[in-house]
Amino acid sequence: MARNLGTPGGQVPPAVRTSSPGWRDPRLWVGVAIVAASVLVGTRVLASADDTVQVWVVADDAPAGQELDPADLQARRLRFADAGELERYFEVGADLPDALTLVRPVGAGELLPRSAIGELDEAGTVTISIAVDPLLVPSSIGAGATVNVYVDGEGDPGDVAASGAGAGAGPRDAGVPALEEVRVVAAPQPDDFGAGGDRQVELAVPADDVAAFYRLLGSLTTPVVSLGQVGR
Repeated sequence: MARNLGTPGGQVPPAVRTSSPGWRDPRLWVGVAIVAASVLVGTRVLASADDTVQVWVVADDAPAGQELDPADLQARRLRFADAGELERYFEVGADLPDALTLVRPVGAGELLPRSAIGELDEAGTVTISIAVDPLLVPSSIGAGATVNVYVDGEGDPGDVAASGAGAGAGPRDAGVPALEEVRVVAAPQPDDFGAGGDRQVELAVPADDVAAFYRLLGSLTTPVVSLGQVGR
C-alpha cells in the first residue's frame, strides 16, 4: 500500500491563501501619511518661493487734476522682473505722498505710477494753445505729459530764440527745443481736431518764455511745430 510521506502520520497540510491588505492594515496608513507629508512640504516650499509684491492700482478712471484718496486705490499682487521696474510704482505698505494729485489721466485697473503724481498748479506759468500737425504729435501725449517743442520753417529767425535771447544770438538750430520740458495741460483726441486738421495742444509755459516763443513763430513764414515727449 502506498504511503503519504508528506507529513508525519500521512496528514496533508491545509492550503495557505494570500490576501490583499485591508483598510485596517497599518501599512496602508503609513503610505497615506507619507503622501500627505510630501504634499504639505511641497506646498510650503512653493509658498516660500513666492516673490510677488502688492502695489496700488486705481479703482476707477481718474482724470488729470483729481486728488486720489485711499478709497480710490486697490491692492494688487504682481511679480516684477526687476527692482527697477517696481520702483516706478507705489508698493502697498510704503509711505504715500501727502497729496496724490494726478498730472495725467489714469485708467481703471491701471497701476499707479509715481510719474503720474505731482502738482498741476505751477507758479509762474502761462497756458498757451498751439496748433500742431497730428503726424507731429506722439500718440501717447495727453494731459500731464512733459514735452519739448520744436519749431522749424521758412524765414530767418537768426536773432530770435525761445530762451529770450535777442538780436545777435546767432542762427537758431531747429534741432534745439524752442520750449524745453513744458507740461501739457490738454490735448484733445484725434477725433476732436480743429477745422484746419491740426491738433490743438495746450501747454503750461514759463511766463518768461512766452513772448520769445511767439516772436519765433512770427519770424517764420510757414512755421512747423512738432512735439517730443520727455520720459513716460
